[in-house]
Amino acid sequence: MKLVIAEKPSVAMALASVIGARTRKDGYVEGNGYLVSWCVGHLVGLCDASEYDEKYKKWRYEDLPIVPECWKHRVLEGTKKQFGILKKLMRDSKVDEVICATDAGREGELIFRLVYEQAGCKKPMKRLWISSMEEQAIKDGFASLKDGSCYDSLYQSALCRAKADWLVGINASRLFSVLYNQNLKVGRVQTPTLAMIVDRNQKIKEFTKEKYYMAHIKFDEMDAVTEHFQKKEDADRVAADCMERMCEVEKDDVKEKTVRPPKLYDLTTLQREANRMFGYTAQQTLDAVQEMYEQKLVTYPRTDSQYLTDEMGESTETLIQMLLGKMPYAEGLEYHPDVSKVLNSKKVSDHHAIIPTMEVAKADIGELKERNRKILYLISARVLTATADPYIYESHKCQITCNYHTFYLTAKKTKQEGFKAIENKLKQFFGVKIEKEEPELDIWAGKHYGPCDSLVSEHFTQPPKQYTEDTLLSAMERAGNEELTEDTEKKGLGTPATRAAIIEKLIQSGFVKREKKNLVPTDDGNVLITVLPDEIKSPKMTAEWEMALNHIAQNTETADEFLNGITELMQELVARYQGISEEKKNQFQGKAKGEVIGKCPRCGADVQEGKVNFYCSDRNCTFTLWKNDKFLASQGKKMDKTAAKKFLSKGKIHYKDLVSRKTGRQYEATVEMVDPGEGNVQFNLIFPQR
Repeated sequence: MKLVIAEKPSVAMALASVIGARTRKDGYVEGNGYLVSWCVGHLVGLCDASEYDEKYKKWRYEDLPIVPECWKHRVLEGTKKQFGILKKLMRDSKVDEVICATDAGREGELIFRLVYEQAGCKKPMKRLWISSMEEQAIKDGFASLKDGSCYDSLYQSALCRAKADWLVGINASRLFSVLYNQNLKVGRVQTPTLAMIVDRNQKIKEFTKEKYYMAHIKFDEMDAVTEHFQKKEDADRVAADCMERMCEVEKDDVKEKTVRPPKLYDLTTLQREANRMFGYTAQQTLDAVQEMYEQKLVTYPRTDSQYLTDEMGESTETLIQMLLGKMPYAEGLEYHPDVSKVLNSKKVSDHHAIIPTMEVAKADIGELKERNRKILYLISARVLTATADPYIYESHKCQITCNYHTFYLTAKKTKQEGFKAIENKLKQFFGVKIEKEEPELDIWAGKHYGPCDSLVSEHFTQPPKQYTEDTLLSAMERAGNEELTEDTEKKGLGTPATRAAIIEKLIQSGFVKREKKNLVPTDDGNVLITVLPDEIKSPKMTAEWEMALNHIAQNTETADEFLNGITELMQELVARYQGISEEKKNQFQGKAKGEVIGKCPRCGADVQEGKVNFYCSDRNCTFTLWKNDKFLASQGKKMDKTAAKKFLSKGKIHYKDLVSRKTGRQYEATVEMVDPGEGNVQFNLIFPQR
């Protein structure tokens, strides 16, 4: 028999239905020569420092840097039952081959391989690599399985990423926490991301507004302006000179400009667009696309490609015809697609761009969650705009004279609306305001207009804008790319699959807060970046590390080279920061302590309430209950002060009104807190005996 291991139960069930495994067992499905089981995210992780040596339970400078000679792994709390099922299945004498069917990407590879190795499995391994959950895509994938060894380099890259995060997180967090006598969390990617947010905020604070004035002349829709005046009286004089006067267009610099259609969506551009259009966070967009991927409505979401493979031309033409008949905003659209614009196999690595599947034709879109429906409309519209004609217009830059004063006007004249027609129809459908552009005017050099009205307007120079998720994602994607052309290899902070989680971690940790759409550093975030050295907070260096991980996946760089570089950096930092002045320590002094709500189950110290969590007051202890805990949120509950107190005193809470995220129905169960002793707290559901 063949054992298929997926990343999630829902994906396992979809695979099982296609390959004919339909008999439900405890933790797996059986049938037609297959056993199909699943992980539940990561089942196995790297051991904490204290599991290498008891002395590491205390955070001390003299123990740094901590660099394992032989890396250890452990089964994570809360997932031991499913790991046990997988281990038993892998060792079953009936199983002669194991098929890795986790998500086709770096983290999916890591999730499976760690389970495979921890279970001591030696059986032949194959890899299912698909970009769609459609039935035909699954059949084609099983018909073209590759040997698992083909993805050894991808696994090494993923393992390297985990080890690098461990080395930086453990050593840098302990080093600066000990130095400043504060619990400071440092992350390989999240810290440089925080540094960008802090730097932008500082530039805004340091910005000094300057007032300036402009004189205008107006005739019908024409509105021409002078250059800036520092004094209002100078602008007033020009306006007075031009009141009721005729003006002449002295120069008209006309250029025909062509704007090419946008590319298809990769995950980052989709997240940015959804944030601009609807205010969705990067994580909300990823969750929506992942859910629709599992519903077979869209292709694999965690992609960094904006193209399709060359052989997808015919199927894309069929998809477009379906979308034109299915999408409400496409009604009456005059449009002749050119599919060749989105085909380029050379620019597709692991997965092609995100597009809808033909399953959309059968789906009742109105039954989808509102967020999913809007995201699906965006993805569908991008297929249409990416294959539409370019937008062509005439650009007019005019110099206008009125009573010996010079004014300037930019205008345009559309010659071909192209993809803009689809974009505007989509925005109208959603009720999104269409950005104001240059006026569409008929302006001719040598022609006189008037008599003109005149006026003076007052303005201020504008500071940089705070990052939104849209602009931060763009900055993360571009980090380290300053000197790169479009065709060279990108660097960037994190990957399309991880950037949303990085932003959420910064918010959960209390370093960043959301103010409407803006991402703004907290006081803790500002101070943390102030005290850390450039190497730890440098977006450019971290982007270069990310590129090195890509090289490992491509087998052009070794894992040892990469990890040696990280280890040497940690050794150098520990040697450099042997102590700091009291003055620097005082940067963290005077911070109000939160209310004590109970005792820490790990060390017995006070647990205090913070802005975003309930945390152990002992800096050597990592116990934390997050106020926006995802598990409780998925059951319709919050980790408020009352809940936190009950978990600390009793270890569990019995609820009669939990709400299923999938069905929306209420049910009764006990939520039990499971503390692994290190790392994150886990929660289990215990249902009442019937």
